[in-house]
Amino acid sequence: MTAKSAAAAARATVYGYPRQGQGRELKKAIEGYWKGRVDADALRATATELRRTNWRQLAEAGIHEVPTGDFSYYDHVLDTSVMVGAIPERHRAAVEADALDGYFAMARGTQDAAPLEMTKWFDTNYHYLVPELGPDTVFTADSTQQVAALGQALALGLTARPVLVGPVTYLLLAKPAPGVAADFDPLTLLDRLLPVYAQVLADLRTAGAEWVQLDEPALVQDRTPAELNAAARTYRDLGGRTDRPKLLVASYFDRLGDALPVLAKAPVEGLALDFTEAAAANLDALAAVGGLPGKRLVAGVVNGRNIWANDLEKSLATLGTLLGLADRVDVAASCSLLHVPLDATAERDIEPQILRWLAFARQKTAEIVTLAKGLGGGTDTIAAELAANRADLASRAGSALTHDPAVRARTAAVTATDGRRSQPYPERAAAQRAHLRLPLLPTTTIGSFPQTTELRTARADLRAGRIDSAGYEERIRAEIGEVISFQEKTGLDVLVHGEAERNDMVQYFAEQLTGYLATQHGWVQSYGTRYVRPPILAGDISRPEAMTVRWTTYAQSLTAKPVKGMLTGPVTMLAWSFVRDDQPLADTARQVALALRDEVNDLEAAGTSVIQVDEPALRETLPLRACDHPEYLAWATEAFRLTTAGVRPDTQIHTHMCYAEFGDIVQAIDDLDADVISLEAARSHMQVARELAGHGYPREAGPGVYDIHSPRVPGADEAAALLRRGLEAIPAERLWVTPDCGLKTRAWPETRASLENLVTAARTVRTELSAS
Repeated sequence: MTAKSAAAAARATVYGYPRQGQGRELKKAIEGYWKGRVDADALRATATELRRTNWRQLAEAGIHEVPTGDFSYYDHVLDTSVMVGAIPERHRAAVEADALDGYFAMARGTQDAAPLEMTKWFDTNYHYLVPELGPDTVFTADSTQQVAALGQALALGLTARPVLVGPVTYLLLAKPAPGVAADFDPLTLLDRLLPVYAQVLADLRTAGAEWVQLDEPALVQDRTPAELNAAARTYRDLGGRTDRPKLLVASYFDRLGDALPVLAKAPVEGLALDFTEAAAANLDALAAVGGLPGKRLVAGVVNGRNIWANDLEKSLATLGTLLGLADRVDVAASCSLLHVPLDATAERDIEPQILRWLAFARQKTAEIVTLAKGLGGGTDTIAAELAANRADLASRAGSALTHDPAVRARTAAVTATDGRRSQPYPERAAAQRAHLRLPLLPTTTIGSFPQTTELRTARADLRAGRIDSAGYEERIRAEIGEVISFQEKTGLDVLVHGEAERNDMVQYFAEQLTGYLATQHGWVQSYGTRYVRPPILAGDISRPEAMTVRWTTYAQSLTAKPVKGMLTGPVTMLAWSFVRDDQPLADTARQVALALRDEVNDLEAAGTSVIQVDEPALRETLPLRACDHPEYLAWATEAFRLTTAGVRPDTQIHTHMCYAEFGDIVQAIDDLDADVISLEAARSHMQVARELAGHGYPREAGPGVYDIHSPRVPGADEAAALLRRGLEAIPAERLWVTPDCGLKTRAWPETRASLENLVTAARTVRTELSAS
């Protein structure tokens, strides 16, 4: 096909769409099901209607080929485990008794069976359920869910393309099941898995699929020759089958690198590449392999992970370059639109001109359709759209919101000394022990306590004018009093104020800093039914006034025990926001760090002796290619130290991280120079404690003994057993006892019971240590 005919054939598509619905109907239905207020039929009806609504929106916008299989009740990787029959033995009976309840048991656990481990989907804030595999794993095909979704879309008269997690990525994301040797490689199961995928593909073809998309984002990471050979074997096998649909192998989040020649030569009909995060690298690599003659190329030129309006002329130029490199070029977002909110037009509190800088899922869909139209029919067919886009981009670039000379001058004046504590850790540790006088194995929580219905009602009442600010603050004051009283009675050693006043650990601070925009309806799925509203980091950052000092000092006035000041760190403030794309991330991180440094210093001046600066996103934001790690880790750790280094030696600096692969960044954790780090460890069976020990980590650490993402209450014996495993790696004088993460998503009954058990476990092990 000539470049001209390839352009004329251009179509618009997406890989996935937000699942929750305009009013988070899916969240409400699922949580209603868990509480017994919604039955299974009603839940399924809600899901059916949400899928129908999504597909109609896409089709009406001009999307030529809608995705199916991207919708999920909890997580698409968990759905893949169900599809291939990889059900953990401890959940098998529950799944056989009731497929839906068993599915949620794998995600959330039960009192008798722990859930699957949860971690981050590549470098996003989306959490997936980690497949558990072993040498005895037997795969069986169950394409029921995928076939049903496809049938529903086809019944609406739509052209639909099922989207599945590819077999190589699925195995590379998996871990050895409990009881399986830690060095077991799930990729050794590939030959067992491929016939199952072949059966699913055959079922989808029989159900009417012309194309099926197999997502292989793991191939954008550094891969060994053996892993690349596995990819080649996979697509030689699946591509060589005759009873299958056409195959589109998709990659995203980075450059495909050495995997591109492998996939280009594979007997598949199409490839999908990311031309936003790695446009130049993928373009060069595609040209180097001679393009994709005879194949379909889906070009992800609209950023599926951020919310800024696309530069249409720049994207058209990229698409034009691609025309001669494939038989057919289609236009898409760079990845699933799962990672952005649904519709920017729902925002009423953002200035109309600024709103035009933004593109959520529905606006990105329109951009994709516009680009496909321009590619196929020429720029004259989209002249009005191009003119409006140029004006919007110029408006943003020239806005006073994006440039604050005072902030830039302060950032430019930062020196290396500003990021160093005044004394080395051993001297600080001695000063902190003398000042705080904590027992062996000190107990604390990560920060937040349950966000009750009463608290959410109070916030809603304040927004609606049903109560005034004085009435709202009285409710917050009462909640803090109850939280402090409970912690004292339970016997925790370092207390928190519970964060009753905070809606979200990033949004709360963003609303008080200059340069940020907040949304009212910009919900994005983090995991399961947990949705967040990432703020928009649009301009230069500063802190007009103290943000946390008032409530922290109030809590401290209620107790003689130390109360931690609680802040969100600079990297997490970036990672869990939609960050500006018009300057280097390192510059933005430095601005945020200086604003937070002011808050840390004010907390200390107000008498706060323990200050926690959370950085759960430090590992999440790690680039996917190893060659890009040093530059990122240098500015990320510098930003943390810049935030925390201005305090006295006897002020104890904590940090916290959760639900990521920490072994990859132990040196960076060391480089933070925090006095204490708490980490998620319960689901991963204290793996992080062993990783810290292997590195020779010299400071204090609290690997979690209570998995807060499950409703189950761990017994005191269970927590003590985990604590003993932690002591195998970390000396008692440097070990803290904590939950895995904050408690805001939990209910009070389970929180009370779990923390009481945690304290009992700590006391039990202390007694054992004193007796030994």
